[in-house]
Amino acid sequence: MKSDWGLRILSVFLALTVWWFVSAPRRGSVSERAYAVPLSLVNMPRDLVITTAVQDTVSVRLRGRASDLRSLSSSNLEVPLDLRTAVPGDITFTIRPPQVEVVSIDPSSVRFRVEQLRQKSVPIRPFLVGQPSGGYVVGDATLSPDHALVSGPASQIRNLSEVATERVIMTGRTETFVQNVAVVSDSSLIRVIEPLMTQITVPVTEEIGPTPPATEVKKKSE
Repeated sequence: MKSDWGLRILSVFLALTVWWFVSAPRRGSVSERAYAVPLSLVNMPRDLVITTAVQDTVSVRLRGRASDLRSLSSSNLEVPLDLRTAVPGDITFTIRPPQVEVVSIDPSSVRFRVEQLRQKSVPIRPFLVGQPSGGYVVGDATLSPDHALVSGPASQIRNLSEVATERVIMTGRTETFVQNVAVVSDSSLIRVIEPLMTQITVPVTEEIGPTPPATEVKKKSE
């Protein structure tokens, strides 16, 4: 009987010893640490676009074992913001990082505007810079093609009347020329779909002054 009690006590002692060593890593000192974590926008619907600035990072304070926190850095952390439910308008998303114990996060939400994407065909304007050499004049430039299909936020597309070519330098020109140039938009939110290039023809001719009036010749009287 005493032998059985001795074995039971020994078994309990061994179990406690095993638990102590197995759980030792979990009993590390707990601490807190703040990180500047990148904000990642994911699952954005393809027919929507964000039209206001969104901050790049948020300040996150985490709690955990000191050894685990030391292994973390801003480069291997990320706060994902799932936009699959986004709709046009001003929206606010609460930031909820998954699978971490968060002590605090600043800001706790972000607000920005989302708009529907629209397309539109608009004229292309020649963007001529500078003047030709003295004695020469520039005629009306022509483009082929002269319209472009663009895409962008509905509010900007609604008011868009034209896009332009890249700069065409006229300084020192003395003759008509033809050149392939890029079609560009002034807004970072307006994308040129097609054409990306157009051909510009710019007439440059000699300036013709006014015709001097005819001089009357009188006969000398005899």
